[in-house]
Amino acid sequence: QVQLVESGGGLVQPGESLRLSCAASGFTLDYYCLGWIRQDSGKEREGVSVIRSDDGHTFYADSVKGRFTISRDIFTNTVYLQMDSLKPEDTAVYYCVRMKTGTDCWAYEAEYWGQGTQVTVSS
Repeated sequence: QVQLVESGGGLVQPGESLRLSCAASGFTLDYYCLGWIRQDSGKEREGVSVIRSDDGHTFYADSVKGRFTISRDIFTNTVYLQMDSLKPEDTAVYYCVRMKTGTDCWAYEAEYWGQGTQVTVSS
């Protein structure tokens, strides 16, 4: 049974950092692309970052490039999203997702979703 459990969200001020974690179970990370999608109320869903299954290559949305870093720990089956220099526009629910096999990772065709974790950036 595939499960994705996020943690690490919270309320921070602009310029601060957060690290999100996604504990995966029911599969191993090196066979699937994992990533993060965010959605704020009234806004469109946005693919934030993804890490490719075979070589760990990473992709980022332009809005977070240079500020966010995705990584994975194959041994603990956990994916992380380090978020630095946070801005109010980063406020959203962040979902850990597993992409469908046979698709390009950066297409963000999610097959499984976590429950989401709220990130709020406000002064």
